[in-house]
Amino acid sequence: MQRSQDPHRYDDLIDLPHPVSARRPRMPVSERAAQFSPFAALTGYGDAIAETARLTDARLELDEETQRLLNRRVALLRQAAPDRPLVRVTCFEPDAAKDGGRYVTLEVRVRGVDLAGGRLLLEGGGRLPLADVIALEGDCFSGTEPDDAE
Repeated sequence: MQRSQDPHRYDDLIDLPHPVSARRPRMPVSERAAQFSPFAALTGYGDAIAETARLTDARLELDEETQRLLNRRVALLRQAAPDRPLVRVTCFEPDAAKDGGRYVTLEVRVRGVDLAGGRLLLEGGGRLPLADVIALEGDCFSGTEPDDAE
């Protein structure tokens, strides 16, 4: 029988004690497992790929009719501002990392409209640029639209 196929070739090692170093302490199991963790040769590469793959929306250009309606609602909101109306504002939120952004809808209380600065003044000190706003909705606009007069 060949030596490599002998099922008893390590019988002399089975009963030997496990070797223990006199100079080095035994490594904890948690550290022993870490040496087998995957190696990332390009640190941050996966994050860069994920960032590139993340989609953003382009800023919309409003048509004339939608812009006219929005301007009318801003004027109404300016008149109603002393009452601090609750309004749903859909606006563009630019992305800090890349071109584009996303559209978000916020429910806010408006305390004023700064036409010179081009922004909505919100309760609590927040400000929204009017250039980013694409829609305004709320009870303060009901009964004021031409379609509502019917």
